[in-house]
Amino acid sequence: MSEPYFLKPVFHEKIWGGTKLRTDFDYDIPSDHTGECWAISAHPHGPATVENGPYAGMTLDNVWAQHRDVFGNAKGDVFPLLTKILDASEDLSVQVHPDDAYAAEHEHELGKTECWYVISAEPGATMIYGHHAKTREELADMIHNGQWNQLLRRVPVKAGDFLYVPSGTIHAVGKGIMVLETQQSSDTTYRLYDWDRVDKTTGKKRELHLQQSIDTTNVPHHDPDLDITTTKVGDASVTKYVQSPFFGVWQWRLTDGQATFNRGKAPYTLVSVLDGKGSITVDGQDYPLAKGVHFILPFDVKQWTLKGDLQIIASEPGEKA
Repeated sequence: MSEPYFLKPVFHEKIWGGTKLRTDFDYDIPSDHTGECWAISAHPHGPATVENGPYAGMTLDNVWAQHRDVFGNAKGDVFPLLTKILDASEDLSVQVHPDDAYAAEHEHELGKTECWYVISAEPGATMIYGHHAKTREELADMIHNGQWNQLLRRVPVKAGDFLYVPSGTIHAVGKGIMVLETQQSSDTTYRLYDWDRVDKTTGKKRELHLQQSIDTTNVPHHDPDLDITTTKVGDASVTKYVQSPFFGVWQWRLTDGQATFNRGKAPYTLVSVLDGKGSITVDGQDYPLAKGVHFILPFDVKQWTLKGDLQIIASEPGEKA
């Protein structure tokens, strides 16, 4: 029988983390400084566990390695995508991620292009997104001289905003913001500024990666040209945020309604319920859905029906995945 595979997330404590993953999503988090929920992950630093079906109890990386037919016999040594929820109780470090070529040579893993759907944001909240340097030499000078106010580009954000963050983009999620992050399955981060804060556990400042940051930053910065469109599928409003070589990301929003979806060209779909309640019907079987639930629709699920009041972010692997 075809069925969705529900996943048990993994949580990571962070110097900038907080408690909203518990208060807003009712997760059982490890501490009051929990920054990340790795919701759909096959990365070795935190693989999620399948909770139902023939692979119940297996981690997603093992399902990928041993049962590739679940994913339409997709190519690649590693499951290519990673879905997270981030709770930034404080500013994250200012950072940049390498592309595939640099990451393969220096880190022996995928590069990291990512994107954010803003779940919530306190009034006045901002992101670091891009920079003002015109040349790599100017970038290096401003970094080494600590000219952060002149270098860094701040943008205001609110709930419902979407930002695409290609590899090479200087960025930082700001204080008071929660995002759902869809990214390549990579944990490589080059930190170029950490607000001079000290880790209370170690008593030391966290490591910086200045040369790697200078080497990998896109100069000058250009905002991606996104073609965000909204269509209807049954009673659902479907918003396409991005279709990149690495992933496609959509929002499915349903208000006391029903919508039937058919699989497209992608071999599987990642699904995260951000709000509401309802159900998904697959192969004649109903499965309850609620805020904070994450699952994969595998290759053999060709059609599914959503019912209820649901806000969902869904993603699929792109051509380079």
